[in-house]
Amino acid sequence: MKIEEIEFILEPLREQLRSHELYNELKSLSDIQIFMESHVYAVWDFMSLLKALQINLTCTTLPWKPVSNTNTARFINEIVLEEETDVNELGVLKSHYEMYLDAMVEVGADTTKISEFLNGVKTLDSILEVIENSDLNIAVKSFLNFTFETINSQQPHKIAAAFTFGREELIPDMFLKIVDQAGKDAYPKLEYYLRRHIELDGDDHGPLSLKMIQELCGDDETKWHDVLEYSEKALQQRINLWNHIATAIQQNKEITV
Repeated sequence: MKIEEIEFILEPLREQLRSHELYNELKSLSDIQIFMESHVYAVWDFMSLLKALQINLTCTTLPWKPVSNTNTARFINEIVLEEETDVNELGVLKSHYEMYLDAMVEVGADTTKISEFLNGVKTLDSILEVIENSDLNIAVKSFLNFTFETINSQQPHKIAAAFTFGREELIPDMFLKIVDQAGKDAYPKLEYYLRRHIELDGDDHGPLSLKMIQELCGDDETKWHDVLEYSEKALQQRINLWNHIATAIQQNKEITV
């Protein structure tokens, strides 16, 4: 099994995401608010997947020793640099997660719930218990549980699968349409975040993450089958999250009519 075969098998799930009803529901500022209040957890846990890869694929312990695959280590370090310490629209250094929070505030979305949740997160050992005891909706809980169960496997190829194939493809384009409708410079933080997201994922992160999986799996068929399994699970978790958000937006529209 190779990366092309993985992509072929995953195509039906990816098509479900590309054609999901959620995209047609995103038509107003209130729709964006509802979306962002659930999606922010996926923005946050993406960073945990990334840091898990950094821990496993680069040297983060002392004394330092050279890693087995410098190409993969370079790729991960580059993404960490851009995701954890990028430059926002004002030239200030911020993580993409912090930029997303700023964009949420800008559009009037509630950030208190994610902030309170993170305040309760202390260690990796307790994260699943914290998720279970939280008041998050079932779709977000399931999404986060899958992420941290994958991280706890401590198997880089499985983590890389969730990292590579579990991301959304169309949301930035849909958001930009709404931002454009609002008028020039109406939401500069959100617009900057989205355009930066498109730039990095399309030009750099997407192609390089596929190469990372190839290097992690090599000729090991068991690893390739693991990648397929975890990629399918990651995509299904994303679909389930989209289902929940679409329903929440629909219900809100019924209330406000």
